[in-house]
Amino acid sequence: MKPQDETLVSLGARIRSLREERGMKLKDLADGAGLSDAFVSRLERGQVSSSVANLIQIAQTLDVGVSELFAKASDQLRSHVTVHRNDDPGEAQSIPSTGYRWQLFAGGMPNDDLEVFHLLFPRKNRMDLMVSHPGQEYCYVISGQIQFHVGAESFNLGPGEGIFLNSELPHRADNIGEDEARILMVVAKSPLKTEHFDWWRVPTASSPVRSTKIKTS
Repeated sequence: MKPQDETLVSLGARIRSLREERGMKLKDLADGAGLSDAFVSRLERGQVSSSVANLIQIAQTLDVGVSELFAKASDQLRSHVTVHRNDDPGEAQSIPSTGYRWQLFAGGMPNDDLEVFHLLFPRKNRMDLMVSHPGQEYCYVISGQIQFHVGAESFNLGPGEGIFLNSELPHRADNIGEDEARILMVVAKSPLKTEHFDWWRVPTASSPVRSTKIKTS
């Protein structure tokens, strides 16, 4: 079995174990995370990869940190010091059908307030759906050209530029450049349990988004 396949199987088994420990049915988890029953079923069987947004939604529904989806639970509830180095062996998770990859750099423990991710978008990659989840996030473009869609508005950002947003607003990011693009994303968890905000409930122009960068309509 390939390392990537082993990771998917381990992730799926861990999600199923956490769900069953909480007495949740598969449909309960799927509904709470705003995902289809079929997708969650395939995810638990290690047959499909998941995006960062989906894992955040699953983790919050299970009331755990994202990192707990990849390892057995420990007694530590909050990260103390985490150092990320160039030669760290952590392997990026990938979405085979798109080439999109992501890696958790830090955070993810149950009581951590922040989670830090590195996202990699292949050239001319476009996400199919808007996503949403409780909390706030900041995305900083390391390289490439990214177009962020937040509700009904869009923003073009290049290296050294970033965007801060309410993660409950439907959002997505597209690589509009000719080369691979990389983003550093910091997600702040919501201190309150909020109802899932489904991606198709796009807000109207009455929900303003403030920008200090380039804006396109």
